[in-house]
Amino acid sequence: MSTPTRRLTVAQALVRFLSVQYTERDGVRHRLIAGTWGIFGHGNVAGLGQALVEAGIGPDATMPFHQGRNEQAMVHAAVGYARQLDRLSAQAVTTSIGPGATNLVTGAALATINRLPVLLLPGDYFATRAADPLLQQLEHPVEADLSVNDTLRPVSRYFDRVMRPEALIPAALNAMRVLADPVETGAVTLALPQDVQAEAYDWPEEFFADRVWHVRRPAADPSELAEAVAAIRAAERPVIVAGGGVHHSRAEEALKALADATGIPVASTQAGKGSLRHDHPADLGGIGHTGTAVSDDIARTADLVIGVGTRYTDFTTASHTLFQNPAVRFVNLNITAFDAHKLAARTLVCDARAGLTALTEALADHRVNSVYEAEYRAGKERWEQVVDTAFSAPDENAVPTQTQLLGALDAVVGDDDVVINAAGSLPGDLHKLWRARSPRQYHLEYGYSCMGYEIPAGIGVQQAAPGTPVWSLVGDGTYLMMPTEIVTAVQEGLPVNLVLIQNHGYASIGGLSESVGGERFGTAYRYRAADGTFSGAPLPVDLAANAASLGMDVLRAKTVRELREALATARASDRPTCVYVETDTAAPTAPPAEAWWDVPVAETASRTSAVQAREEYDRQVADRRRHL
Repeated sequence: MSTPTRRLTVAQALVRFLSVQYTERDGVRHRLIAGTWGIFGHGNVAGLGQALVEAGIGPDATMPFHQGRNEQAMVHAAVGYARQLDRLSAQAVTTSIGPGATNLVTGAALATINRLPVLLLPGDYFATRAADPLLQQLEHPVEADLSVNDTLRPVSRYFDRVMRPEALIPAALNAMRVLADPVETGAVTLALPQDVQAEAYDWPEEFFADRVWHVRRPAADPSELAEAVAAIRAAERPVIVAGGGVHHSRAEEALKALADATGIPVASTQAGKGSLRHDHPADLGGIGHTGTAVSDDIARTADLVIGVGTRYTDFTTASHTLFQNPAVRFVNLNITAFDAHKLAARTLVCDARAGLTALTEALADHRVNSVYEAEYRAGKERWEQVVDTAFSAPDENAVPTQTQLLGALDAVVGDDDVVINAAGSLPGDLHKLWRARSPRQYHLEYGYSCMGYEIPAGIGVQQAAPGTPVWSLVGDGTYLMMPTEIVTAVQEGLPVNLVLIQNHGYASIGGLSESVGGERFGTAYRYRAADGTFSGAPLPVDLAANAASLGMDVLRAKTVRELREALATARASDRPTCVYVETDTAAPTAPPAEAWWDVPVAETASRTSAVQAREEYDRQVADRRRHL
């Protein structure tokens, strides 16, 4: 009996296949690849471009198409979309060969480091080598099958080059398997030779049947669970470190139930902030180098650290100087065994929600000592006073500081607003000070801390949650990296709110440079002075005018009062709106770091600032521990 087939090009078959892929978790189905971003060139316009024309036009489009302006930014938008939807739905990104393809690398690294799914579809050289070398083709004298797309291999969780039509079937199935797997997910690359894209083939109809990829919630192993429960019962000063896995698993309520039942306090990483609402009595706020005083004080004396869905980056562990109790031990609950085994921990390899629920049930009669509970609650109250001071603005007519800007935004946003940031000094201020009111409100990309992420991610969040007020917070340095997707927001009518802070340079790295003996060299946006340094007058750059030229409504704010009014106006608008403000950098109000971060300082130097910085470095690094 012959198998029914359908004759399509490889590109047409791929688009059709992607349109019928779904994830399912807890009985709810989601479109796995909900749309495709693209910039067309000779490497994809005749293949995927033609296929997307057929599939992406009209209200009943089987594959909605989104036009981008920068390839890296398209990946950022897709990542923002996937994060907002807890990795259950993703987007694809297609580019031409050459620079279009290599521009994907940064976005792919960001996606993979943050464990967020995105499908990359770059064009490639001719599989037949009929035209060789092509425009933009990399030629290698001893590796003829090498192309620039191979730069995507180390930053992709799965990579394949589809050299024949029939090879698409296993490649596409493997791509979906990885994207939908909470353990394996990240960037997935299918490199598509441009002649193969346009080649026709008789595809089995079964390839185009609806396919559902079940997203597992693996339960805890009974023996691992028993060991974890015993460790928690024996601990006098336990603390939970909530990471991004809490959000990805939608385990926030399960975490709250455990904290309510046991009184164990919860500190959060950048990715995990918002796992508990800020006013929950057990929420200590951020942990680590950018953490709160109460969180870091509790971490230093903790005898048991319970990591839930965290990778334990150096910011979280304060470069392995934070957890100082000689008796400290670790229990790591993580769906990924690789992360669960960090810090020589007892492991609980399972889904975050399933694991937290099991712990709550097993600890039904257990609660931390009331003295310990009173201690961290008092510390939380003291930190709230620090936040109030940082957010307050006694003079409404003064130029706002950066933390007063956050205070003004805090007064304007609702519980469901989403605040997006990724780089600069803002991540530190936000991690310490922001009062997260809902699980999705705090959207910080700090796994890769990629300048330029914020604006395209805001677009992705808007696509994932239409009607949600979205705030992309950027400094002037980040803005100049990648403002291009403003045009996309305007084109699509997406009311992303951009808060653009002018501080005349790389303010965050300038402060770091000063602390490590670099004397802020090369970090200010100023004219070159007679001595060769960039210490002249500020550059006459008008970023507000630039945002307006790209189609945004722009509101300029010079005082605290004007800022508050502008933020309220932006939130009420149905158009992409930029609030532009120059902050007072001479009067910083952010609290200092409560824990260290290791940035190696020159061991020998001729300048006094570097010598002094090295002395401080040697003092701090002496506190580093290896948890074995």
